[in-house]
Amino acid sequence: MRILVVNPNTTSSMTATIADSATRVANADTEIVAVTSSMGPVSIEGYYDEAFAVPGLLMEIAKGEKAGADAAIIACFDDTGLDAARALAHIPVIGICEAALAATAFIAQRFTIVTTMERSRLPLEHLVHRYGMAGRCKVRAADIPVLSLEDPNSNARDRLRSEIATALRDEDKAEAIVLGCAGMADLTAELRAEFGVPVVDGVAAAVKQAEALVTLGLSTAKRGAYASPVPKPYKGLLEAFEPRKIAAS
Repeated sequence: MRILVVNPNTTSSMTATIADSATRVANADTEIVAVTSSMGPVSIEGYYDEAFAVPGLLMEIAKGEKAGADAAIIACFDDTGLDAARALAHIPVIGICEAALAATAFIAQRFTIVTTMERSRLPLEHLVHRYGMAGRCKVRAADIPVLSLEDPNSNARDRLRSEIATALRDEDKAEAIVLGCAGMADLTAELRAEFGVPVVDGVAAAVKQAEALVTLGLSTAKRGAYASPVPKPYKGLLEAFEPRKIAAS
């Protein structure tokens, strides 16, 4: 099977980290196709960035499905554009936040998401509530810019470790840690060994859930909330995103 993994920001080095995480856990007969959005912000930190990441994401989803992808993964922990992508596509589309929370719920009663910026904490709390995990999951922010995770001269990874340590102490009583950014994927094994608890990477979790859906022959329901977009003209800069045009892109 072929799984499309879309990095909805425009930083290709982060796509490489995401692709490595996805490939490590994929079945031998699963092809991972990791792509970087061609338009939008270099990182997604808050609602404003998220809004402008969606058009490029949808374009990549449409292109990937047309090229034969069996499932798609949105590799941003905000689950950026997830509902719109599910309405657009006829293949399963997985968000890494939803995938990570679902996987962690099988192995822990109390767990904590550790994300990057404080401005991302509240959007993730909303997702935790949406996915029915509010009574089991807390969200913490290490207050580190996303791109600092790739800078060896920053203290981003030390701050991440400090926040994880706090979550595991009495404040949260966390039994497991969920990494709240796709750019943290390469730290998973190291953090598991260091802290001795399950550490869940949403990219890896999403790959295994995408494989399961494809194997089961399941895709997104195309009636009701995720029905295909109503054909209508789109004007101005968004003309290319008119439903019939983006589907043919």
